[in-house]
Amino acid sequence: MPQFTYKARRRSGEVVQGVLDVADRAAALAQIERLGLFPVAVEAAKGGPAPGEKANRREALAAMLPPTLRQALTRRRKPKLQELATYTQQLANLLQAGMPLSSALNSMIHLESRGIPAEVSRQLRQDVMEGKSLSDAMARQPLIFSDLYVNMVRAGEQSGALVDVLRRMAAHFQQFAEVKGKLTSAMIYPLMVVCVGIGLILFFIYFMLPKFVEMFRGFEVNLPLPTQMLIAIGFFFTNYWWLLILLVAAAIILFQRFKASEAGRERLDRWKMNLPVIGRIVRLNLFGQFARTLSTLLENGVPMLTALKITEQVMPNRLLKEAIAKTRDAVTDGKTLAQPLAQSKIFPQLMVDLVKIGEETGDVPGALRNVAETYESELSIALRVMMNLIEPVLIITMAVGVGFLLLSVLLPMFKLISSIGTMPGR
Repeated sequence: MPQFTYKARRRSGEVVQGVLDVADRAAALAQIERLGLFPVAVEAAKGGPAPGEKANRREALAAMLPPTLRQALTRRRKPKLQELATYTQQLANLLQAGMPLSSALNSMIHLESRGIPAEVSRQLRQDVMEGKSLSDAMARQPLIFSDLYVNMVRAGEQSGALVDVLRRMAAHFQQFAEVKGKLTSAMIYPLMVVCVGIGLILFFIYFMLPKFVEMFRGFEVNLPLPTQMLIAIGFFFTNYWWLLILLVAAAIILFQRFKASEAGRERLDRWKMNLPVIGRIVRLNLFGQFARTLSTLLENGVPMLTALKITEQVMPNRLLKEAIAKTRDAVTDGKTLAQPLAQSKIFPQLMVDLVKIGEETGDVPGALRNVAETYESELSIALRVMMNLIEPVLIITMAVGVGFLLLSVLLPMFKLISSIGTMPGR
């Protein structure tokens, strides 16, 4: 049986060394944990690398790389909200079952967590076994764990309620995933209809229209205006498609530059909030996200100023970012939360009133949670209303487009038949 030498720390910080006769490195780590030690280094004592040791050495070498380079080599991506909710819930369940943190993270390596590689849990476990806290270990992987996540875990560690914090975080991410799913689902149907309509029009212009034009050329018939317009459109698409691509590309580049500028981003965010119908949906989503994030942070013991700073970072709207920053400055100067929210002129009066009541009753997180639930419920209703409006608009638009195509084709045919009927000798 292979031998492994190890170096580990006791809970007091004392470093100890020894040799174990075990099958592989994983068994050595498990044995060290059962001894109540925190392993620092485990290596094969003789005979070259033990089974699986090469893979472990590759992992160790990867762990020595800078986080940015390591993420690029492993092709990591930022996990989706649903994936993060599942991962958090799995970790909470393991800890709730009585597993030590290092053992729970070891189990997370083997659990299937879509969107979060096993390397993430392996690195977390290694950092924890070296004496770091879970929050500090997560802070070393910013692509996976945001400031919001790290600070909530840190608050859970300090309060001794890590499992409860993880469960609330899982519910938080699940709620956001559901809201995002509703927004995405609301846009799928209109986009499909628009794509099908554009495809049909392009098919007619490229394949059907040339045949009709060829047919009409043999007759001396003055084409109606709709037919002339359709032929001109077809001619442009057939012969100047490259110009259309250049115009679209130029428009995209100019839009991206405008969006990248501070003034442009602010104007876009303001424009989106003021759009008819869609603007209300944008506002409800933003206000619900603000209230849900801030309430979750406060419920898990994160201080108000830190919670406001994290909420400011996660908000996607520049106007709300500025309003939250001013609110944080005002709270730092000793004002209540409701006062600067009201002075910003962005947050609705309902939110301000509920936050004020929460401050008077000493339950600001509960008041913000009620605000979030209110706006999320209104968002669901607004999405249904938008869908009810979009469907008839799309139907009318498609009917007008198809009607124009039919009219452009049928009018010259009727005129051609009429001219044939009035020819001499008929």
